[in-house]
Amino acid sequence: MSVIRVLVVDDSAFMRKVITDILESDDRISVIGTARNGEDGMKKINQLQPDVVTLDIQMPVMDGMTALQEIMKNSPLPVIMLSSLTSEGTSKTIEAISNGAVDFITKPSGSISMDMDKVQAELIKKVVTAAEIKLPKVGQFIKQPKITLGSQHQRDLKTIVAIGTSTGGPRALQHVLTKLPGDLPASILIVQHMPAGFTKSLAERLNSLCAIHVKEASDGESLRESTVYIAPGNYHMKVNGTRIQLTQDEPVHGHRPAVDTLFNSLAKSRHYNKFAVILTGMGSDGSNGIRSLKREDPNTIVLSEAEDSAVVYGMPFAAVKTKLVDHVIPLQEMGPTISTFVLGNK
Repeated sequence: MSVIRVLVVDDSAFMRKVITDILESDDRISVIGTARNGEDGMKKINQLQPDVVTLDIQMPVMDGMTALQEIMKNSPLPVIMLSSLTSEGTSKTIEAISNGAVDFITKPSGSISMDMDKVQAELIKKVVTAAEIKLPKVGQFIKQPKITLGSQHQRDLKTIVAIGTSTGGPRALQHVLTKLPGDLPASILIVQHMPAGFTKSLAERLNSLCAIHVKEASDGESLRESTVYIAPGNYHMKVNGTRIQLTQDEPVHGHRPAVDTLFNSLAKSRHYNKFAVILTGMGSDGSNGIRSLKREDPNTIVLSEAEDSAVVYGMPFAAVKTKLVDHVIPLQEMGPTISTFVLGNK
């Protein structure tokens, strides 16, 4: 693998130095240039042709959001946003991810020495992953053949759709959820790998765009139809009877929330018709849960995103490798397919 060439865009000279030092501590990465604002960044992108860009959100002259729009319009490449944990920062980050950035990382706090090990490992990992990402091109999805409904589900049971996703997930979720009708007779539970502080902004943004109601999940609340529940960052989400249970049990394969935790809890439930959906993401979270779901309730229908539309084909590929996936669906067809299945059981 060739060295990953990175451009660092940040208005703080101190942060440019910190980020450069972090990235160049890894032999796989070379910082080929830095820029002090979005306008400077666009010039450097054209001059240096980097593989990956790290982009601060708040900058003078041209901010990160405007720069991201220009990058995606004129020279699409993998962009990692640097975000603050402020309310405005989390909201802007979710908007950036939905508009084409492949991932984000929170800026180190004032006590930078305490954050450094965590930030270093996370930033390096995300840059290496970003360098392997192929950005989806609009309209370039596989044509999905017409799906015929099975009759194995019971029409008198309520329905749960459980969705797991990671890198590229916010944008994928927007594609899926905006295609669902507002009165869809199902509860939709989502695990998106995302730190505390960002899932509320994600839920609020999706709710503003979707006909169906989207919210961040609360511990103990009853599951309602026509509602989407997103697991809060740093909390596992489980189905406990007809209610949501949030826990801070140990992370599963480094994740909290974890898709496996949601799927495993749903496997034990006899209250629902069940659909499990795996969208874009790195790693294999969700695969063990699929095995549990199919073992406990073979009528569970499992859907996985197609390789051609996935930003990162890790989690969908791991799901397909279980040989328990019933349908592989391009992203733009996932929402209509979910609706067809759910409404077919009513």
